[in-house]
Amino acid sequence: MKGIKKSLTEEYLYLDFSHQTEGCILPLHTSATLFLLSYCDCRIFKVCLVLTKEGTGSSPLRDVLSQDIEIQVVSRRELPPIAQNCCLPAVVEQPDNFCRAGLAVVLRHIIQKVHETDPSKKELLELLGFKKTCLKACAEVSQWTRLCELTIPLAIENFLRESLGQTPAIPVEILELEKKLSEPVRVHNDDKLRRQKLKQQTRGQGKSQVRPPEASEESDSASQSLELKVAFSKLTVQEGPAATNREPSHIRKAKATELPPLEHVFAEGLFFTLADIVLLPCIHHFLVIICKKFSEKLTEFPLLASWYQRIQEVPRVKTAASKCGIHFVQLPELSSSPNEHCPHLIEAPGGEEQNDPLFTGGPRPTMTKLMEKGIEVMFSPHPCPTWTLDWNGLPAAVSPKEGRMSSDRALRKQQQLNNLVYVVINQAKPGDRIVDFCSGGGHVGIVLAHMLPSCQVILIENKELSLIRAKKRSDELGLSNIWFIQANMEYFAGMFNIGVALHACGVATDMVIEHCIKTRASFVTCPCCYGFIQNTSKFNFPKSEQFKKTLSYKVPAACTIDWRP
Repeated sequence: MKGIKKSLTEEYLYLDFSHQTEGCILPLHTSATLFLLSYCDCRIFKVCLVLTKEGTGSSPLRDVLSQDIEIQVVSRRELPPIAQNCCLPAVVEQPDNFCRAGLAVVLRHIIQKVHETDPSKKELLELLGFKKTCLKACAEVSQWTRLCELTIPLAIENFLRESLGQTPAIPVEILELEKKLSEPVRVHNDDKLRRQKLKQQTRGQGKSQVRPPEASEESDSASQSLELKVAFSKLTVQEGPAATNREPSHIRKAKATELPPLEHVFAEGLFFTLADIVLLPCIHHFLVIICKKFSEKLTEFPLLASWYQRIQEVPRVKTAASKCGIHFVQLPELSSSPNEHCPHLIEAPGGEEQNDPLFTGGPRPTMTKLMEKGIEVMFSPHPCPTWTLDWNGLPAAVSPKEGRMSSDRALRKQQQLNNLVYVVINQAKPGDRIVDFCSGGGHVGIVLAHMLPSCQVILIENKELSLIRAKKRSDELGLSNIWFIQANMEYFAGMFNIGVALHACGVATDMVIEHCIKTRASFVTCPCCYGFIQNTSKFNFPKSEQFKKTLSYKVPAACTIDWRP
């Protein structure tokens, strides 16, 4: 067919499968992935369901999944070695040394791959949102990614399990989502759209309240909210809102505070995105249980109910959902206004910054505070200050100069690598597995893989383009002892002997150290050299009792070096 390109690389998509009940395929990550495959009409990947328990049967799936999706059932032991070290879902490229793991990474890859194979499907790229950043940020730094990728799927799975034998508590994550849907929408053309909405409202107020019956349908169309017009015009003919005449002076000059807020049409705002794809199976199965057993609670979620009904109006959604066993339920009419009795949600620790009027940033004031409390930094000389790699004697692709950076920066990077590589080489033994966390373009990992051919080196990086550049350099060197995993580091579940991280940003250095300690692995880390450590859902700072008495929770990243034996 014209415009369709044959995929040059064979890719396998591996999905967890525990069981299926009442049309619900669990885990919900698998349901979301299957729904996206169906929505995109994607047949590029070889799809494999990985049984989470020995003896788990997949025969009920024949009644749930459409025959359009060809699925192979495998055991965990049959996974490629690189995928055995990752949490699913995961996509593995042949020849089994490049893996993408984690729900958000895998779903984004499916969309991009479908468009790459068939460029005529431009509308699918709209699922990635403005600037193609939907669910791109890691869960530990993005509350929204965390909610969609982790907390809501897990909370709904627990809710479904508890509903089998007792009256379950409504997940707080669902209450949080209802609250988010009541908040004003922020979009890149916010001011323009809000002025159009003000014009629409002004025009509506000036119309007569009495209208002839024959004008009813036309008037309803004219009074449709601006948000709906913008959202559905993009879904149908890929156009923006209809062109309007120049706004009246009083609207053009209205202050931002006088403009009406934009209301949610879909989960992230006005447009149907990947977030809606992820949430659909979760919210559907939640509402099915609510309607069947606790219908009186439905009034607590008017905005979720409106979202659920609106999702069904999106072209191809109903068809794709039915192929995955999702058959929409009819909800009673509810008020679309936020429920005033919705419990107040307390932000997770570290979610909001606390203002500290006495805070002075920078490493020097921080070091001064510590010294005033008798906490002094202990310096020790480099164990081998004269040791350095013979960069001129190494293949060109080993050098960071091949990683798209200036010569001055490449020289500094070489000096940093001299120090890290020396320590790792002195720690490593033949057969060791070394993980380069937050690997970027592979500056550390590629040197280690070249210098330690008897060790397995794994590069873990969330940014796809950086990892692709690293793989290209590795291929030029012909390295056979290196794996590439595009994922948030938490999706790497394998055992390893040494962990390395050079300039892992912000809290990522602490995550690397914690990961290494849990695995009882040695580690060599050099933290990020700019910015501030922020409290997150995983860590609160300062971490030690002694530092808490001295420092604000805002600690410069360069002061978080953690030396441990």
